[in-house]
Amino acid sequence: MANQILFLWLLSLSISTTSLISLATSETYIVHMDLSAMPKSFSTHHTWFTATLDSIAAVTTAAASASSSSKLVYSYTNAIHGFTANLSPSELEMVKSSPGYLASVKDATVQLDTTHSTQFLGLSSKSGAWPVAGYGKDVIIGLVDTGIWPESGSFSDDGMGAVPSRWKGECEAGVRFNSSLCNKKLIGARYFNKGILSNRPNSTLSMNSARDTDGHGTHTSSTAAGRYVKHASYFGYGTGTASGVAPNARIAVYKAVWEEGVFVSDILAAIDQAIVDGVDVLSLSLGADGIALYEDPIAIATFAALEKGIFVSASAGNNGPYLRSVHNGTPWVLTVAASTMDREFTGTLTLGNGVSVTGLALFPGNSSSIPAPIVFVGACEKDDIEANKLQKKIVVCFDNNDTLSQQFYKVEGTNALGAIFITNSTDLEPYMQSTYPVLLLDLQSGKLVTDYIQKVGNGETKASMKFHGTRLGTKPSPRVTSYSSRGPSSSCPVVLKPDLTAPGSLILASWPNTISSASIQKDQELYSKFNLLSGTSMSCPHASGVAALLRAAHPDWSPSAIRSAMMTTSEILDNTLKPIQDIADNGNPASPLAMGSGHISPNKALNPGLIYDTKPEDYVNLLCGLNFTKTQIQTITRSSTFRCSNPSLDLNYPSFIAYFNGNDTKSTVKVVQVFKRTVTYVGDGSSTFTAKLTAISGLNVSVSPGKLSFRSKNEKQSYKLRIEGPNALKDEVVFGFLSWIESEGKIVVRSPIVATSLIGTVDTF
Repeated sequence: MANQILFLWLLSLSISTTSLISLATSETYIVHMDLSAMPKSFSTHHTWFTATLDSIAAVTTAAASASSSSKLVYSYTNAIHGFTANLSPSELEMVKSSPGYLASVKDATVQLDTTHSTQFLGLSSKSGAWPVAGYGKDVIIGLVDTGIWPESGSFSDDGMGAVPSRWKGECEAGVRFNSSLCNKKLIGARYFNKGILSNRPNSTLSMNSARDTDGHGTHTSSTAAGRYVKHASYFGYGTGTASGVAPNARIAVYKAVWEEGVFVSDILAAIDQAIVDGVDVLSLSLGADGIALYEDPIAIATFAALEKGIFVSASAGNNGPYLRSVHNGTPWVLTVAASTMDREFTGTLTLGNGVSVTGLALFPGNSSSIPAPIVFVGACEKDDIEANKLQKKIVVCFDNNDTLSQQFYKVEGTNALGAIFITNSTDLEPYMQSTYPVLLLDLQSGKLVTDYIQKVGNGETKASMKFHGTRLGTKPSPRVTSYSSRGPSSSCPVVLKPDLTAPGSLILASWPNTISSASIQKDQELYSKFNLLSGTSMSCPHASGVAALLRAAHPDWSPSAIRSAMMTTSEILDNTLKPIQDIADNGNPASPLAMGSGHISPNKALNPGLIYDTKPEDYVNLLCGLNFTKTQIQTITRSSTFRCSNPSLDLNYPSFIAYFNGNDTKSTVKVVQVFKRTVTYVGDGSSTFTAKLTAISGLNVSVSPGKLSFRSKNEKQSYKLRIEGPNALKDEVVFGFLSWIESEGKIVVRSPIVATSLIGTVDTF
């Protein structure tokens, strides 16, 4: 108490000085505090934080009529130890001088990053993860997002049992959202807006409740755990029965993402409450870029979730295909990249000679079956378009200079009846959803069209267009999308990120039926109960759903055990049994910096054979190895009792990344990097696993011992991976895999190995 009294006395002495200072406009800050410094006179940390701010307000009020009650925005309990407050520069300096202060960051914005995806993942009611896990029965998935549309059929509770007694959450009433809208499926709904109102005090929230007015949160929630809904489609595309990955899991939504803005302080408050409420899985389809771990409130909050046994899945970001663009590269969360499925949406062009060709399309409107004139306009440059009267005609354009986006724009303004774009591009998803009839053809199909026009002549050619087609089983798939952010992580480069990839391209999931999901003719809005969205925001809830299945099947597994099982059983081959391709790299094999360990495989993850387990103290050792200061580590861990007695950059992780980035490319000196890993056997009976390494260009890689024998479940064995290479690697990125193959060949425990010449951050560790 003496320190607190001294602090108040010092503040009183400074009144005259402060009165002479023109207080600048207040801004919102997130402040981290050391709870061990809390004076015993305070019964809770909330009263301590309030008293600290009241003391500051008592001083500054003399100079500027500030209200002490307006200072505090949030007081956090679990996610971080600290609070969010409105502070002027001088007030912030006073906070920094107060007892127990650790660190502060300015509140910042955050960015948001199915009928077939469950089948593509191999989920079946007959065998595998669904029946074994009871479809995720009673696992609680918390989603921090834009809210939810509770009336959607995906959130029906028909046939579900009582809400788990351990659940501590609630259904918070608000504008157009009564507490009765929650049920045995949607068991919790809250909203957090103090951060946005603090940062933007003149904002008027369009829907001050957990109701979703954007659609993103409804989409991600139904992807993770939506119930079965028959006859789902996007205007006829993808028709079938929709289901989330864990249809028997419970859903709790935490609306912290608003149309008017997204702020970290609200995200923190949502995670803080989710921890208190008792979620099992936390799904975060959002993130912030370029922030150090000790300054990233989401990383700090998820460390607290980890300590409570909560599994956290987070999106990798949509800033690909650039290297080092991944966000949420936090070592204690699962970082999820995005990939395609074996499904395409199509349209058909029928020519006057009876020949039909099929291409990619997502035009939501209706098309006429009456043949119309079809004309070839070459590259559809401005002069070509002006020279042809295109109204009420189908125009054919040839993309020969990667000008597809320009062609789209130019043709849209011609009042053409429809457009055919012939292209050899393999990254066509951005052009599929159009406001006018559009069909994308490959070169082979396009030649049939141009040959017909050339033979008959522009004036006599006819064709008709038909849409709403769906084609399954397309090959090759999956492929890593071009937009999915790539590693390595700038915040923790010694841990390979992303961790794995999951379906994220054109995912069909629930949508508020009062929010437009498409438009035609520029201004005619269309509405649907389901929508197609793409992004790592969509792949993240797929992984969250799989984590819920594993939690239900293995309730004794730690979050890192679940992550390990998902990573080491991921697929690295597509449905042609060739390496998964990277769309952005001309179809070359995707590196682990793009896809992590591979494509998620729920059924295999049920029985991974071996797991790489980690404890919170292992992450602390990693932070020590990164040379973080005591204050920085305490900010993350919320503890002052740690000791950096065993610092290590070698986290017991199911992947490897080595840096060979010396300055001397001509040096003949070899660099050796050794990684130690410990695996836990989670199978039944005894078993032996044999190591298999794939060759990596320019490196000598070995593992010792080459065999691991286990006599019983939960037995641990260790091994070392040795990588020898040049001082400076010639290639920017090379990679391979270490596989531990079970003696009967039924289980393969695979880990990616990346070597790179890229320069890491965190002061190059």
